[in-house]
Amino acid sequence: MATVTMLNMAGQTAGTIDLKDEIFGIEVNEYAVHAVVKNYLANQRQGTQCAKTRGEVRGGGRKPFRQKGTGRARQGSSVSPNMVGGGRAFAPKPRSYRYSVPKKVRRLAMMSALSSKVAEQEIIVLDTLTLDAPKTKEMLNILANVKAAKKALIVTDVKNENVVRSAANIPGVKATMVGEMNVYEIVNHTSLIITKDAVNKIEEVYC
Repeated sequence: MATVTMLNMAGQTAGTIDLKDEIFGIEVNEYAVHAVVKNYLANQRQGTQCAKTRGEVRGGGRKPFRQKGTGRARQGSSVSPNMVGGGRAFAPKPRSYRYSVPKKVRRLAMMSALSSKVAEQEIIVLDTLTLDAPKTKEMLNILANVKAAKKALIVTDVKNENVVRSAANIPGVKATMVGEMNVYEIVNHTSLIITKDAVNKIEEVYC
């Protein structure tokens, strides 16, 4: 098991915590991480792009000019894709980009992402994270105390509205809970700040 120093909100040592190797200490599978990140980004696409084909552009009912004698290339319609103001060849249409990835691959990618944070010493474990009210200044002080990077992902065991709202106005910082965290967010943020209770919940789910 990997032993990580646990901090409090003041940045002081609050003990140690053992992280299970089967979740936080596996060999990183880059293929699984890439596949899940690519899937996540594809699923975020709206797919609302649309352009008109030659059959949808208004006009084009008659030949724009005579066949011979003009010195120009022959044209049969003013809405042809090679004409200014014409339709678009192979025009994009609204579609869904969603697709699924096997559950085993998603699971492997999550454990690989967590393991990479431990291996690169980019994980910060807090004994607790509580705020009496949404205060951006207090969150900034906590991040400074634990020496977090500019891009940090804060993970709690349950949704903490005060924590979420306190981090909302800080560029590069996002707060979420165990049930909503994803591989893309873990990889995209430099520091992973996670509470002790969140670690226990992750180990309970993935073991």
